[in-house]
Amino acid sequence: MQQKLITFAVPCYNSAAYMRHCIETLLSAGEQAEIILVDDGSVKDETPTICDEYAAKYPTIVKAIHQENGGHGEGVNQGIRNATGLYYKVVDSDDWLDTDALQKVLARLHTLVTRGTAPDLMICNYVYEHTEDGTSHTVRYTNIFPQERLFTWMHVGHFRPDQNLLMHSVMYRTEVLRKCGMVLPKHTFYVDNIFVYQPLPFVKTMYYMNLDLYRYFIGRADQSVNESVMVKRVDQQLRVTRHMIDCQDLDALKGEKKLRAYMLHYLSMMMAVSDIFLLLDGSAEAKEKQKGLWQYLREHTSAAVYRSIRFGFGGVTNLPFPKGDAIVVGGYRIARKIFKFN
Repeated sequence: MQQKLITFAVPCYNSAAYMRHCIETLLSAGEQAEIILVDDGSVKDETPTICDEYAAKYPTIVKAIHQENGGHGEGVNQGIRNATGLYYKVVDSDDWLDTDALQKVLARLHTLVTRGTAPDLMICNYVYEHTEDGTSHTVRYTNIFPQERLFTWMHVGHFRPDQNLLMHSVMYRTEVLRKCGMVLPKHTFYVDNIFVYQPLPFVKTMYYMNLDLYRYFIGRADQSVNESVMVKRVDQQLRVTRHMIDCQDLDALKGEKKLRAYMLHYLSMMMAVSDIFLLLDGSAEAKEKQKGLWQYLREHTSAAVYRSIRFGFGGVTNLPFPKGDAIVVGGYRIARKIFKFN
């Protein structure tokens, strides 16, 4: 059997109300795609039945996997373990892909594979779809990456704080994900940051298409990126940040300056996000957790890495003077209104 071009992994947890729309957009890829629906122990609705329904209807495309509840990360892990596609992309069950953009991306990947120039990482834009006010915001990388050609880290430009590579914008070669040894923690939100970050040193070639492929749904009250939910789940944000501190030795990347610089930038962002949500909590306990996280960074990285983050973007949210916390929270509120990221 010819290898599939891409595996789409769709972690599903009580997703019956919206998962069909997601799946139908993926089915537009046809036989060149494999769709793995991972039912993560759903018990409140018809999610398991819907997974089996699609697997029965499209037996050469869709696989249904039922597992005990392990969280989003274990759904992604399960997909990686079972993937047969050359590329691997995670699509959350409440999100979807633009079908026209998907056809263009897959056609280009097919051409690159045929030529023997398949990249380790394919990058596209993603769109925040804000249901509460009917607006959208697109994150593009036109100022960072060359377009429509193979490139390496030495060709990468400067990332703004709102331009990190996220799960929504990437398609990794499946072998890259397996080679890096990544296993996402169970029962933990925000592991998509690990998914993007940990494989980066194994990426040697990239390709960017200026297409708005991934549509990222924002607006459910119980969504993990809802601000109030993030404050309640801040311990999981801290767990993910500590995992990212530990999973790569950034000093080993000194020979690849732009890769190291981006990974420092990403880790700084994670420190800043953790700080902000601890500040929004505002309790004495949260303040101690903030101190503990910075102490963890100091103890588990080199002095050079710590200084780069503490006195760079990551330290912007940890201002050691009166009213510093209020300034940080005020700046976050302004940024949230502008970029509508949660």
